[in-house]
Amino acid sequence: MEKHIAEKADTMDTSVIGILGAGTMGSGIAQVSAVSGYRTVLVDIDARMLEQGLGAIDGNLHRQAAKGAIDEQCMRDALGRITTSGSLDALSDCFLIVEAVIEKKEVKQSIFADLARRVDPACILASNTSTISITAIAAAAANPERVVGMHFMNPAPIMQLVEVVRGLQTADAVHRTVIETAKRMGKIPVTVNDSPGFVSNRLLLPMINEAVIVLQEGVADAEAIDTVMKLGMNHPMGPLALADFIGLDVCLFIMEVLHN
Repeated sequence: MEKHIAEKADTMDTSVIGILGAGTMGSGIAQVSAVSGYRTVLVDIDARMLEQGLGAIDGNLHRQAAKGAIDEQCMRDALGRITTSGSLDALSDCFLIVEAVIEKKEVKQSIFADLARRVDPACILASNTSTISITAIAAAAANPERVVGMHFMNPAPIMQLVEVVRGLQTADAVHRTVIETAKRMGKIPVTVNDSPGFVSNRLLLPMINEAVIVLQEGVADAEAIDTVMKLGMNHPMGPLALADFIGLDVCLFIMEVLHN
């Protein structure tokens, strides 16, 4: 396995990255991948989601070009590197696939089991999960040593951090390749071990939850709570505003994972 991964890493400049899921995170990661020079395959079984995801990428890149953040040639080149498909078979040539679908363990396990049957045994299978155990996801896949967490922050094109999560069986070569790939994408990878919520959500969500409790108890109103954290703790966004940005359903799900 280590030898296969090393061989893939040697051809990284001409490799293809697959993104599974064309929602907010998937389309954002696809944009980052394409701008970084990777040929990028964006897959979603929902044709409407694919259309919306590609439209979001196109809009983002045009706005960046208008602001001078990228030149128009870079924008055209990035858009030209992206192909879309409704079939997992389109991912067969990828050296790395990043899954960014709904945060449900059973769904992710089913997808990884299916992917493992379809792609090269050396293909790295990464999950963008923000809280689900990488070891549990990997248990459903053949060669679990090739499974790793690659947790991008939202919005992926802007946020610098990528939390690289090592499952119990993640191979060293897989870890090294994902670190190198994240750096080529212009991100700052930070390695963490597999634990509920990893580092980001294990620290963030209890704070958000406590802010909700403070609001519920009438200690202060929502604006005051957010202002205290912004001005007193130098947070760019208050915890309640951030909860709305993340989505209250997602916050609840993460807290349930931490609780369980």
